[in-house]
Amino acid sequence: MWPINAEFILKLGWAVGKVLARQGYGKVLIGKDTRISGYMFESVLEAGLSAAGVDIHLLGPMPTPAIAYLTRTLRAQAGIVISASHNPYDDNGIKFFSAQGTKLPDELEVAIEEQLEQSMTTVDSARLGKAVRVMDAPGRYIEFCKSTVSSEINFNGLKVVVDCANGAAYHIAPNVLRELGADVVEVGVEPNGLNINLECGATHPATLQQRVLLEHADLGIALDGDGDRVIMVDHQGHILDGDELLYIIMKHRQEIGTLKGGVVGTVMTNIGLERALHASNISFTRVPVGDRHIIAELSKRQWHLGGEPSGHIICSDAITTGDGIITALQVLSALRFKNQSLAVIKEGLHKYPQVLVNVKVSAACDLANNVRVQELLKTIEKNLGNTGRVLLRCSGTEPLVRVMVEGEDGEHVKQLAHQLAEVVKEEFAKV
Repeated sequence: MWPINAEFILKLGWAVGKVLARQGYGKVLIGKDTRISGYMFESVLEAGLSAAGVDIHLLGPMPTPAIAYLTRTLRAQAGIVISASHNPYDDNGIKFFSAQGTKLPDELEVAIEEQLEQSMTTVDSARLGKAVRVMDAPGRYIEFCKSTVSSEINFNGLKVVVDCANGAAYHIAPNVLRELGADVVEVGVEPNGLNINLECGATHPATLQQRVLLEHADLGIALDGDGDRVIMVDHQGHILDGDELLYIIMKHRQEIGTLKGGVVGTVMTNIGLERALHASNISFTRVPVGDRHIIAELSKRQWHLGGEPSGHIICSDAITTGDGIITALQVLSALRFKNQSLAVIKEGLHKYPQVLVNVKVSAACDLANNVRVQELLKTIEKNLGNTGRVLLRCSGTEPLVRVMVEGEDGEHVKQLAHQLAEVVKEEFAKV
């Protein structure tokens, strides 16, 4: 693994530029969220790409899905996002989009990794890449978001609290909703580089809940720092996660005849959603956690709708990646079509109690071959029968084992989850 620092990002920009330059002339878009390190990484990426002879179009703070969209519509060779999504300000990361607004092809990723092993050089001065700022990027994306709502629907009279997590959507989401007729109360729209996701946004919904009740709003919308996930709150202050939002969108599309194929969920999707889909004669399949797995499965099956409880919802007929704003607009369109509140329209979904426990473990953690863990796992699965599920998996980013138990009886589920977590801790506790 390479460290995420200025020196590495400079060379990464150069390596990406060298690989793209071999494919012919083009441009690369760079967008970012609002964390303070974005200024530094934007500058060094620009320098690296320029040294390789590639032109750069700077978008400034923009949601991740907006960069995917603009990469495609501005006919760029690639799009680069500087963001650590829902993480705190002192984290950061880099994500790439292909010319089609999708994940980079594997062969391109391999070529970039190989180029990183080479010594950095600079093209002749006359061939250096030029950089321009795309001044109308926010307006372009606002218009695109609005275009995903039927012209027969408006949000007049709807009072909405929107929490932008002091992140990349702070100047986008409120304007989209306002231009569609909603009365908008803004929260988390004063980024200072250090407050992204800080006690606000999709990962801290208590702020939104309180404001919805205080404002007597019809509902609330909370995005994360890069705008690719969303959770919502009804007028009573109850949180709706990604499973509930997916259910609302699915039922609306089924009702108006625009649902294509089935729905893709993940191993974390609540069994209640799976059963609700089956009751509606809609196919359902699970994939590992992560929107890239959902996108791949949707593409494979030629379906349009998928998501996970965290609020990453994919409407692939509209955009190539998860998009919090577009997801919220799909839900609001369903509300207006049925003329119902968020609290009422979700009632067809009965979610099962689900308990998730994170256990800190050592780096080496072979769950599959641990006899004690596997015996207890089988016992719990037998105990639950077909009325629940158990999921045991290692985190892909942290030294954690995630223990999830789901079933009809909340107290029973809680006991089982903590029982399994305790055994995992005893077997693999971090020293």
